[in-house]
Amino acid sequence: MSVSRRQLLARTGAVGAGIAFSGAVEQLFAGSASAAPTGGHDGYGPLVPDPKGLLDLPRGFRYTVLSREGEPLRSGEGPVPSHCDGMSAFPGRRGRTWLVRNHENRPDAEHRVPAVRGVTYDPAGLGGCTALEVDAAGRVHAERVAIAGTAVNCAGGPTPWNTWLTCEETEDKAGTGNYTKDHGFIFEVDPYDQARTVPEPLTAMGRFQHEAIAVDPRDGTVYETEDAFEKPFGLFYRFLPKRPRGGSGSLRAGGRLEALCVPGVPDLSVVQEPGTSFDHVEWKKVPDPLAAQTPIRFQDFGSGGVTHAQKLEGCYWGGDRVYFVSSFAKTGDGSRADHFGQVWSYEPRHRRLTLVIVFGPDTDLEKPGESPDNICLAPQGGLMVCEDGNGAQHVFGVSRRRTVYPMARNRQNIGTDAEPEWGECAGVTFSPDERTMYVNVYTPGTTFAVTGPWRR
Repeated sequence: MSVSRRQLLARTGAVGAGIAFSGAVEQLFAGSASAAPTGGHDGYGPLVPDPKGLLDLPRGFRYTVLSREGEPLRSGEGPVPSHCDGMSAFPGRRGRTWLVRNHENRPDAEHRVPAVRGVTYDPAGLGGCTALEVDAAGRVHAERVAIAGTAVNCAGGPTPWNTWLTCEETEDKAGTGNYTKDHGFIFEVDPYDQARTVPEPLTAMGRFQHEAIAVDPRDGTVYETEDAFEKPFGLFYRFLPKRPRGGSGSLRAGGRLEALCVPGVPDLSVVQEPGTSFDHVEWKKVPDPLAAQTPIRFQDFGSGGVTHAQKLEGCYWGGDRVYFVSSFAKTGDGSRADHFGQVWSYEPRHRRLTLVIVFGPDTDLEKPGESPDNICLAPQGGLMVCEDGNGAQHVFGVSRRRTVYPMARNRQNIGTDAEPEWGECAGVTFSPDERTMYVNVYTPGTTFAVTGPWRR
């Protein structure tokens, strides 16, 4: 039975100008870098229209444009590539920060990631990553290619040893289009030194339509989401490395790839009640991680199969658990039930899977509240979410009072005055000192640094 917008709004308590979540939102504060304000807060006030027409922010906040697609890279390697997507921040010297930024380029991308010698996997792949060194004042001191020759680099995630795992959201093999090598892999990128990046895939971690990853810092287990575009939908994976203590290059030693199985639940969309938990879920070994003949989600996992979900996207580690996002589910696409976004948590110690939050959109598409994508923990407590839905595109937060508040809105209209359109926000992350939020706009590719009274 499908769920209407009105039914889902009623279930999630979305009323008035605020949009509420249902679920154990307190969980989202357990893994934050610092304590949340007592009692929480409901945001920083309304967004103020940006006279420059780039990014609306609450009063007291300001942005700096760090980089825009088509402008020259400071390294001289070519133009800033298109389609800025997943991103993370790493500590640098003298209080600076290194950003590693994905470029989700397909064959039609206007600006490819330049094919730099030594860090290019497949010359026909137009995607990859760039790295920026920035200071607290928003000045860019370096900007260069970090890896090239990959394809459709959507998201990824940081490792405890300060590297970035960039994920290809494709299953195209060599011979598809102009590709000379198979794609659909994860690659490890060194933020600090181009020469330390090895442009070879981490094949044991699987070949599928990757989205994002999160690493358990205690044992090195890597959790992976799959954003498959057609039924059967994607899986939630864990990779058990042979070298669990980690370190740069350690994932090349291989390991075991497994897929989540919730007994009796073939599709996570059927779970509609926030707070629902499943104890002692199972993990099943992937028969062929390289998907030489059959995509992993089609493979035979034996009795009971595995559990699928539509639009598995954002993934991050917080406290003692991993969180992951299903952006939406539609029965018209083949899902078992409808929803407008879920956040799940998995606690490895107890083998417990919990539906933490169900999103419900307001009827006003100018406001946030549907199709969560990239996510991260905010230093002031709670969650920051990049929206990838209809209408205006925001970064929005989740407060302890279980409400959603807008943090930023992309104002760059890539449509027309009569039919406006805005590119999604992506790659939200915070500087190591927690004073700056970095975020991308996908199209036109733009990277912003946002500062202001975060502790207010």
